[in-house]
Amino acid sequence: MTEITPIAAETLEVLKKIPTQTLIDGLWVKGWPSTYVERARPLQLGQSMAGRAVTLRFIPHRPDIAEDKPKKEQSAEYVAIELCGPSEVLVIDAMGWEYSSIGGDIKFMRLMQLQVGGLVTDGGVRDSVALKEYGFPVYSATTTAKQGPADFWPWQVNDAIQCGGVLVRPGDAIVGDDDGVVVVPRSEVDEVIKIAHEREEVEEIIKAQLEIENCSPGKYYPFNENTWKLYEEKTGRKRAQ
Repeated sequence: MTEITPIAAETLEVLKKIPTQTLIDGLWVKGWPSTYVERARPLQLGQSMAGRAVTLRFIPHRPDIAEDKPKKEQSAEYVAIELCGPSEVLVIDAMGWEYSSIGGDIKFMRLMQLQVGGLVTDGGVRDSVALKEYGFPVYSATTTAKQGPADFWPWQVNDAIQCGGVLVRPGDAIVGDDDGVVVVPRSEVDEVIKIAHEREEVEEIIKAQLEIENCSPGKYYPFNENTWKLYEEKTGRKRAQ
């Protein structure tokens, strides 16, 4: 299998400035299915996030699983956490079990120490007040007081997982803002950025033209032949995609 170069930190900074909805549009143009992570809502507004995915998969509790799982620092969640830093986002597959906690104050204090890029899960998190104070972006289905071990256990690190119904592979770009979280496959990042920047420019041109014409947005949006004719007139450039 050909190794793909990790996404550069400078590229992550570019992604952080692109709205999640624009990234979804860019992937849609390329024919990708939706990569919007359902049930992952921001713990607090006003934060943006972009990082390379470190993945962690939870599995349902069973007595033999509790016996077999590695203990202490070798437990999967601690192994995953130690792989994180400012350019990484920890993505946890909690199977959509919203009211079972994947962790809280003490476990995720370590993410704060490592200055992690963010935390994403389709499950619940505990100790939301402490997590907000830690400062890194957190996206979860819920906050909860309920413990997790009676329901599920952390099990596998850095394999392909689902989170909120979306496939996440280690190293994918994970981007979040007030509207939620989007996964940008590592192989598509550069092209999606190019398309996203073009779409942002086109949308600004459309809005300016609608101010002038005072007409229905349907003339230019969704993008159509009128849109691209207008774009070419205003910029002197042909569309990229």
